Amino acid sequence: MAHLSDLVNLNLSDSTQKIIAEYIWIGGSGMDVRSKARVLNLTISGPVDDPSKLPKWNYDGSSTGQAPGEDSEVILYPQAIFKDPFRRGNNILVICDCYTPAGEPIPTNKRHNAAKIFSHPDVVVEEPWYGLEQEYTLLQKDINWPLGWPLGGFPGPQGPYYCGIGAGKAFGRDIVDSHYKACLYAGINISGINGEVMPGQWEFQVGPSVGISAADELWAARYILERITEIAGVVVSFDPKPIPGDWNGAGAHTNYSTKSMRNEGGYEVIKKAIDKLGLRHKEHIAAYGEGNERRLTGRHETADINTFKWGVANRGASIRVGRDTEKEGKGYFEDRRPASNMDPYVVTSMIAETTILFKP
Repeated sequence: MAHLSDLVNLNLSDSTQKIIAEYIWIGGSGMDVRSKARVLNLTISGPVDDPSKLPKWNYDGSSTGQAPGEDSEVILYPQAIFKDPFRRGNNILVICDCYTPAGEPIPTNKRHNAAKIFSHPDVVVEEPWYGLEQEYTLLQKDINWPLGWPLGGFPGPQGPYYCGIGAGKAFGRDIVDSHYKACLYAGINISGINGEVMPGQWEFQVGPSVGISAADELWAARYILERITEIAGVVVSFDPKPIPGDWNGAGAHTNYSTKSMRNEGGYEVIKKAIDKLGLRHKEHIAAYGEGNERRLTGRHETADINTFKWGVANRGASIRVGRDTEKEGKGYFEDRRPASNMDPYVVTSMIAETTILFKP
């Protein structure tokens, strides 16, 4: 007698050339990842890797807060493909963005504008690299309280949990490691994981990736994380300050460089770029994630939300420059302002726009 797990793990490539494509998009809140699957009847000898060859699809936008009921159809445009770590075989995950039937991007489609910025000739020639540090918190499902915390109570003070090991310091490592390997399987350029300062909080890093691919990869990694926590019966939170008080918030520090910054003399280019970011501080803060004011207090390794400052090796600054960059005279910098719930399409393209295209 077959078990449910046997059927879930059936290898379709043994019996059919059809594959399952999971179409993934971002819903009306800007953080609710949605998906639905379809069968593609393709004659293939290996994985599908060109999104332009995939069919467009549609969904009911009135059920996701993205269209009125009387005109509810929203069109999905495939934009990036990843291997499916859940169904495996030749099955795929498809990152999509959303359009009206007339071909206009809907208001919550942030990828469309990002693609325009990243295709600008001045941006293309600079080959912007990104490394995105996604922090998140694992919560116990029925009580929305961090994993490993006593019910209705608090663990010991912060200190031993950052990159900690042991049953009293690291909570949810099986989920975190499963996510790490699933992202590698999918073809996401995930580069590391670590336990964070607050217990029950973790981080993964995506990159270095070029241009819009960094944001596509981060959204795919978020989708995979949500699916794994669904299986584990745990809730993942991207709230920038899930627990009030003397606990670290959750950010999405964004490491960035251009070709000019990576070449000789790049440190001067970095300093000019940071000056530009300072001139547009308020605009960036407004786009860097909802509820970020609860996190950017000037404490817990943050700069105050109303203050722009930068420094070398300063984790209390808005922008941190690494010691290696200062020593080498070239490299990258880290924008520490984005919240964990930021939209990577918005943040990555805005940094490129400000540092490359903005002329004060």
